[in-house]
Amino acid sequence: MSAPETFEGEDGKAGRGAGFFRSRWQGTAPLDRLFWRDLVLVGTAINIALSVLALILLGLKLPLALVLAVHFAPMPYNFFLTFAVWRTAEKSGGIKASLMTLGAVLWLILVVVV
Repeated sequence: MSAPETFEGEDGKAGRGAGFFRSRWQGTAPLDRLFWRDLVLVGTAINIALSVLALILLGLKLPLALVLAVHFAPMPYNFFLTFAVWRTAEKSGGIKASLMTLGAVLWLILVVVV
């Protein structure tokens, strides 16, 4: 197993964050890891944490705009993960990849509605 690929920034330092997003967007991250760990586990945890925080802020009677901003803050990441699964699954092919694509879309609908 090789070390994670890193990319150098303008200052010469490697950017692992850029490597994380780039590998997912380009479809080079393993589909199982992308779907189960990144989308289902981490993505769901982030959404639950920010929804709970939004409810706490609402309970503290803070401005509704702030509450909504906190609640919807993970949406760009949610869309990124869903499209990353979609793109990676297209490269992989097969029934498993198709089911993961369907699962990612259903997950996105669930986190947007709830």
